[in-house]
Amino acid sequence: MFGIVKRIKHEVRDKTIYMEIFGENKVTYRVLSGRMCIYGDEIITYGIEVIDHKNGEKELIADFSRNIEDAVAFAESLISQKSCPRQLYGKALDFLRVSI
Repeated sequence: MFGIVKRIKHEVRDKTIYMEIFGENKVTYRVLSGRMCIYGDEIITYGIEVIDHKNGEKELIADFSRNIEDAVAFAESLISQKSCPRQLYGKALDFLRVSI
């Protein structure tokens, strides 16, 4: 017997910029605030966006953390390490591995 499995999409809505830093390496680091509905409950989530203005490269993790302190601490670590957009996911895994 076959059945259809409906996959629930958890999209971040109403994104606003919480913090934005323009680094000396011409890269913008942003902490974004947004709302997400999970199983009928609406939560606030914080994302990270990194934009390189030299080559136009851009990466985004829309729902990085539910904790603003973690999101800001991660953004600060990206700034201090002068990270580029393509390093965002690897750095996020390292940060979350240590913080969890």
